[in-house]
Amino acid sequence: MPGTTLPPFPDDVRTHPLLIIDYDLIKAGDTEEVNRLWKAATTLGFWYLKNHGVDQEVSDMFDMGAETMALSLEERMKFERGDNGQSFGYKRLGVQATDASGKFVDNIEFINISKDDALAYPQIVHITYPSTVNARMENTIAPFVRKALDMTYVVLKIFDDKLGLPEGTLESLHAMEDLSGCEARCTRSLPRQGKAAAESPSLGPHTDFGSLSFLHNRLGGLQVMPPGHDEWSYVRPIPGHAICNIADALSLFSGGILQSNIHRVVPPPGAQAEYERWSLVFFTRPTSSKVLRALVESSPIIAEAVKKQPGRNFETGCTAAEWLARRVRNRRINNRTGPESWAASRGTEHTDSSRL
Repeated sequence: MPGTTLPPFPDDVRTHPLLIIDYDLIKAGDTEEVNRLWKAATTLGFWYLKNHGVDQEVSDMFDMGAETMALSLEERMKFERGDNGQSFGYKRLGVQATDASGKFVDNIEFINISKDDALAYPQIVHITYPSTVNARMENTIAPFVRKALDMTYVVLKIFDDKLGLPEGTLESLHAMEDLSGCEARCTRSLPRQGKAAAESPSLGPHTDFGSLSFLHNRLGGLQVMPPGHDEWSYVRPIPGHAICNIADALSLFSGGILQSNIHRVVPPPGAQAEYERWSLVFFTRPTSSKVLRALVESSPIIAEAVKKQPGRNFETGCTAAEWLARRVRNRRINNRTGPESWAASRGTEHTDSSRL
């Protein structure tokens, strides 16, 4: 359960350090802290965020997740998101491939709740949800969503300035009132021991599908492969700190200046492996109708970055909604036709097989 006393993260596994960014300072415009955020966002694309002010909302969201996973599987399956590329809803265990071979499947179940549904409740915008979700939509989920979006807009404002974009450009691509794929996700993965734990990740290597991700977790399991590395490293969870990362859309909008880096989820290390792993994420994604492409007309900085990467395509020709649906749909094992399905699920990440 989310509130269980857990063993500490072990000291004898390889970890990758992340910069710790103070949200209060970047919100206040502190130059040094803003520059540290920019460094993190343009190198690894991951950082810790402290003083985010959502600890109570996070605790309440974990309670919502536990209540939902305590429902019978039959009841949860009424809200399973299916194989058509829909992201919102319940995802049961074992329905996604975790590598190109298709031999292994995921070990994670989660509930995804749309930003649009949470903020419009009781109006239904996209889908309906389990009773445990509805019971907490207004007093738990909507407050968490609003605070996550507040943090998003602080970060996007900084990126506008650093990228030479007109003020408000990135926020306008992620407007709160516009329909989007933004969602809150509460995840549970069951303990996996021995050969199964060693051979298969709980969630396969990927870049995130949207713009920004804010992760809250209490056990290890997140791993990154930094640029120039050929081995996976854990990201150590720090109590009270969110783990934030850049996702595909911001990398594309910025002409590759902002880094959407590959990562995966594996069983927790050491003594933590014996426990259920719970995590909570808010995924910020662009307005569904926005086309994912470099904003070269809006920024000479972005235009110059694109010019320096002639081999990379920053004209995807697809909307944010199409990008998300393609990636979700091609991970589903029922849609698999062969390695080409895995390839079709990929985002902006490096495609060298040694990294995947």
